Amino acid sequence: MSGNRPTLEAVAARAGVSRATVSRVVNGGEGVREPLRERVHRAVAELGYVPNQAARTLVTRRTGAVAVVIAEPESRVFADPFFARQLRGISGALAAADTQLVLLYVADRADYPRIGRFLAGGHVDGALMFSLHRDDPLPGMAAEAGLPVVYGGRPGWPGAAGERGLLYVDTDNRAGAEL
Repeated sequence: MSGNRPTLEAVAARAGVSRATVSRVVNGGEGVREPLRERVHRAVAELGYVPNQAARTLVTRRTGAVAVVIAEPESRVFADPFFARQLRGISGALAAADTQLVLLYVADRADYPRIGRFLAGGHVDGALMFSLHRDDPLPGMAAEAGLPVVYGGRPGWPGAAGERGLLYVDTDNRAGAEL
């Protein structure tokens, strides 16, 4: 089926422009006159061209995906309304940013090596991590991979309070109760 997909070269031929011009237009680059840009967009639409995500990732070093890692078993993730509300909000925000959500959950300790390999493998641009436990290896795995992370809840593992640059989202229950 992939042999039938239109190529960048086919779009260039249809639009009567170079492959480089098509690439600049498709990737949102500058320096293409509006009439040429319109011809490229018309050729893309006529041919049904869809950029190859693997090739785009190699060039941009961006995947367009963010992992949501929940350190709980699947049964809890799908039974607890807290996680459903979180996922709904995150999904909406990511969709508005044209970014894909990748859901990872930890059923037991045996899942950590697989999740660590995935996070380190360049499959996502960042991660949101929820429901971490005090001895959870996920923060270290993300740091080792150089992956930007936002934590759901105030990080509570030993030494977390002293780490600079940790980003987290938390509820101020005391102020909320006062209000």
